[in-house]
Amino acid sequence: MTGIVSSDSEKRLVLLSGRAHPDLANNVAAHLGIELLPTTTYEFANGELYTRFGESVRGADTFVLQSHGSPINTWIMEQLLMVDALKRASAKTITVVAPFYGYARQDKKHRGREPISARLMADLFKTAGADRLMSVDLHAAQIQGFFDGPVDHLWAMPILTDYVRGRVDTSNVTVVSPDAGRIRVAEQWAAKLGGGPLAFVHKTRDIRSPNKTVANRVVGDVEGRSCVLVDDLIDTAGTIAGAVRVILEAGAKDVIVAATHGVLSDPAAERLQGCGAREVVITDTLPIADERRFPKLTVLSIAPLIARAIREVFDDGSVTSLFDGQA
Repeated sequence: MTGIVSSDSEKRLVLLSGRAHPDLANNVAAHLGIELLPTTTYEFANGELYTRFGESVRGADTFVLQSHGSPINTWIMEQLLMVDALKRASAKTITVVAPFYGYARQDKKHRGREPISARLMADLFKTAGADRLMSVDLHAAQIQGFFDGPVDHLWAMPILTDYVRGRVDTSNVTVVSPDAGRIRVAEQWAAKLGGGPLAFVHKTRDIRSPNKTVANRVVGDVEGRSCVLVDDLIDTAGTIAGAVRVILEAGAKDVIVAATHGVLSDPAAERLQGCGAREVVITDTLPIADERRFPKLTVLSIAPLIARAIREVFDDGSVTSLFDGQA
C-alpha cells in the first residue's frame, strides 16, 4: 500500500494531494520517498466537486496537501471535501498541509461589519475533521491561534536567506521592510545576512480599496548599498514595485526582492519586470504559470522543508528543530 510504515509497523504515513499544485505535491512525495495516494477528483456539470481515494486510509496518519491558489475557493472546497472523506474513511489523524493559507490577509477587522475570514477558514477545517494544520509563513502569526489544535508554522526564511546570501556582498547590505509592520521579520533577515542596517518604506493604504498602496519614502540607510526587500507575499506587486522605486530613488545601489508566496495576480509580472529590481526571489508554495514567469524571477523549492516537517510530525519529532529553535 502507498505510504511509509514505521519500523514497529504500528504507524502508517499517507500523503494525499488536491489538484491545485501537483508539481509541489509530487516533489514532496519524492523527498519523502513515497508515492501520492491515488485519488479521483472531478467536477459535476454544475460545479460541484467529487473526490474518492483509491486505497484504504483506515488507521493511517494522513497529510492532505493543497495550496490555496487561483481559483482559491475551488481549491479550498476540494481540500475540505478530502478532509471529510478521510474522517469518514477512519483515518487515524488528518493534517491539513496548506503551504499558502487562503484568506490569511483577512485576519482582523479593519472596520465594522467585516468578517475575520482567516478564523472562518480554521473553523471550516476543524469542522471537516482536521486534527492539525501546517502552513508556511502565515500573513500574521496570530492565525496560529485560530485553529483549535496543533499548528506547525513553517518558515521559508532559511531557504531564501541561503540563496540571497550568495547574491550580495553581506558587508554592504541593508534589509528593507515594505512597511513598519514587518520590521521584526526584517531584523531576522538582517541577522542572517551579517547584521547590517535596517530600513522600511513608509506607505499609506486605503483600507476600502484592496491591492492599493502608495510608497512615500524610505526610512533608514540605503544610499550606495545593496538592498534586500523582504515580504511574505506578492499579489499584484503594486506595493513591492512602488517600494523598489523609492529605494532606488533614495540612492540604493540595487535591490533584490525576496518573498515566500508568489500569488502574482495580473499585472504583477509586468510590474516586477519593469520596477528596477535586480532579481525577484520567491518559493513555489504556489504554482507559477509560464506566462507569469520572467527573466529576473527565481523560484526556489519549498518541498524539502514541507517533507521534513511532515516526517517530524509523523515520527513525533520536533518541527521547531528545523529552524534552529527560531519558531
